[in-house]
Amino acid sequence: MPSRALALLLFAAGSTGAQSVCPPTPAYTPCDVVFELSEADAAAHPNPYRTIRLDVEFRSPRFRTLRLPGFWDGGRRFLVRFAPTGPGEWLFRTSSNAPSLDGREGSISALPADSPGFLQPANVHHWAWVDGLNRKPHLWMGDTCYSFAVLERDLFEKLVETRAAQKFNHLRGLVLGSREHSRRAFPEPDRPDPAFFQELDRRVLFMNRKGIVADLILAGDENHLVELFPSPAQRERYLRYLTGRYAAMQVTWQGVQEFEEYPDGRALLREIGELLKRLDPYNHPRSTHTLATSSPLFQDGWMSYLLYQSHEDDLGAIEHQIYPAPQVNAEFAYEDSGAGRARAHHVDTDTFRRRLWNATMNGQYPTFGNTGTYGGRFPVDARYLDSPGARQMTHWFDFFSRTRFWELEPYFDVEGGRALALEGVEYVVYVERPGPVEVLVERHTYDVAWFNPRTGEYLRQKDFKGDRFKAQPPGPDQDWVLHLWREGRKESMLRSYKFESRPVLMQEIEQNPQRAPFEIASPLEESLSLRTPPRYAVKLTRQTRATRSMKWLWVGEVPADGLGFRVLGTGPEGTFRFPRYFARNLPGVLAVRLYGLNANGKLYALDHVYRLLP
Repeated sequence: MPSRALALLLFAAGSTGAQSVCPPTPAYTPCDVVFELSEADAAAHPNPYRTIRLDVEFRSPRFRTLRLPGFWDGGRRFLVRFAPTGPGEWLFRTSSNAPSLDGREGSISALPADSPGFLQPANVHHWAWVDGLNRKPHLWMGDTCYSFAVLERDLFEKLVETRAAQKFNHLRGLVLGSREHSRRAFPEPDRPDPAFFQELDRRVLFMNRKGIVADLILAGDENHLVELFPSPAQRERYLRYLTGRYAAMQVTWQGVQEFEEYPDGRALLREIGELLKRLDPYNHPRSTHTLATSSPLFQDGWMSYLLYQSHEDDLGAIEHQIYPAPQVNAEFAYEDSGAGRARAHHVDTDTFRRRLWNATMNGQYPTFGNTGTYGGRFPVDARYLDSPGARQMTHWFDFFSRTRFWELEPYFDVEGGRALALEGVEYVVYVERPGPVEVLVERHTYDVAWFNPRTGEYLRQKDFKGDRFKAQPPGPDQDWVLHLWREGRKESMLRSYKFESRPVLMQEIEQNPQRAPFEIASPLEESLSLRTPPRYAVKLTRQTRATRSMKWLWVGEVPADGLGFRVLGTGPEGTFRFPRYFARNLPGVLAVRLYGLNANGKLYALDHVYRLLP
């Protein structure tokens, strides 16, 4: 294994098996404690992956205990991969059903390090590196390469090095690759190929050394995880194996690809989500990939952030007001810069950039994809690494690195654009269609600049003093970003010991129908058909300044089936989209909720019940 993180001492042989411990290791750096089965235990366990269970408890100098699963690494070799979370002498003790692995004791010396810690949700909708009581903000900017685990090594390293140079700090992909490749990783449900995972170890470590977090998708779509591991016991062994190998590294867990494509996706994700929550002592962020939003699973309690595959701003803007968790849009679009288009969300660079900035105004963190590098319908080709969209992602990162991004929230006192703000300190306004823009601000003197999201050019303007800023973008032929900020105030805030300057308060949704300025105009019939989705429409009942601009989200579920709700539509009118695996037992009761978000940021909800027929 490469790097000091996995350097091993020579085995010290003994009658009950061999053991070696990594050398002194910096905090938050993985190291391996290596064990070897005795001949008797090896003979008693011809398939040690399936029948041997090894757990190790590590106790810190401050008596904090971390429990990690060990894993089989081929032959008679077992590993426990551990990352100390602080300096000092850590003691460990093993427990196992194999006598030669049980009751082993030792210690690991952890050194001080300049690592910021592990990634955690922070300040409600944002991210921080956490090391004890210390928190450092993290500006999540991801890339997608589903096939990262199985690419030819030189191409993989070129991709990672290029993305790191472009300032990407996340890369998401399938742990096992495609269905074809997953049979290499697991020739049988209870027999992994250690060589496959040893190579994957090297790749995750390579990303981490380049400053990139691995966003690990545990299996593909269309019931892939269940096909590979049909029984709960097999899935638990798989989850123990993955957390044992990767929890000591910089990772996030992203469930399965498109959980809605699983017949019982909610129950399955609750099962593996709770396993991850229990097995991973470092509590790495957990969510799942989705066709639209992972929010239907949020109430089950295992999820720590939301993922999206959607460019519908109504969905993103409204759910930001509902859920107190960070939100990452993993697939609002893939840029086609020449490789080709196979899906509706494969778009040109200008469309991609506009979707990027609108997702940002929804309060979401972005993940990039290019049709020539995402490892889906087209082969990964290094020619598309330096695409216009990738460069514009770097411009995005450079811009927000200037801001207090970890405190910015959607802001509504703006005309002619969409905004984020830390009120009284900083305002960011995205002007998608050039025209007059007006922003109400707290009365102060502000620095002013226009930012070109296409080129990264930053155009300083004359300072502004007042409470109502009005201006025109510098040019009429593209989108622009307006930046207002108080430099002196930001500098004084950075000297503060506090991570955030003020609490983020989630609003209380207005559910009294008499107070809502709208009503459901259709469907009005009592019974609906799953086979023939009905039209939907909303009717405004009060015309006010606040209702001049509304965003709409329609969700529905059959509560008795326990599958969770699904997004049925967005906008004021359209046709319901009943997804696959929406209901099990019909006829049944369909509960529909309509959310309306007005121009002032006030959120309303109306509920209606229908009878749903096959």
